Amino acid sequence: MGHRPNDWQPIDSVLRLFGKSAPTARRQYRLFVEQGIALGRRPELIGGGLIRSLGGWSAVKSMRRWRDHVKSDERILGDSDFVQSVLSAQDEQLETRYLLQSQGYDFRYALSRVAQLTGLETGQILKPGKQPARVYARSLLCHWAIRRLGMTAVAVSKLLGISQSAVTRAAYRGEAIAAANNFTLVEGHNA
Repeated sequence: MGHRPNDWQPIDSVLRLFGKSAPTARRQYRLFVEQGIALGRRPELIGGGLIRSLGGWSAVKSMRRWRDHVKSDERILGDSDFVQSVLSAQDEQLETRYLLQSQGYDFRYALSRVAQLTGLETGQILKPGKQPARVYARSLLCHWAIRRLGMTAVAVSKLLGISQSAVTRAAYRGEAIAAANNFTLVEGHNA
């Protein structure tokens, strides 16, 4: 405890709550944590972030009686409007992916589209190397494969023979390339 500095962890201000000297504060803090562990799982501290923020189950039930609906998702912190906006944006992305996949757009199509836009042969795009034209083309391909077709970075990395982190970085570059040049995966379509 206290041996590894982290800028996100306010050690001094927390320890000041437990004592004036560092050794005393550490002892008191350790005791506090041990006592908390001994209490076990406490229902008021487990799950239900939105439910808790609304004032508990009784408040949720009364809202139901008045037909006041709240959109919630345990993965997203925020009020009902924020949760709804995040879920709507995600639904739009999923709809686009499924639509493209159902119409037969896949990695091979994306590869040929990138070749068409960049003037490179598909074999050149797949070939290893850090030549600017290849990096440019692969970046666009990674962006479309991941963001538009819903492929994983792992799957794309296997197809391109590069690391997963390289694919992720390339996808970000590809997003900027597509935006700057108004490139779309499907000609005449927003995707």
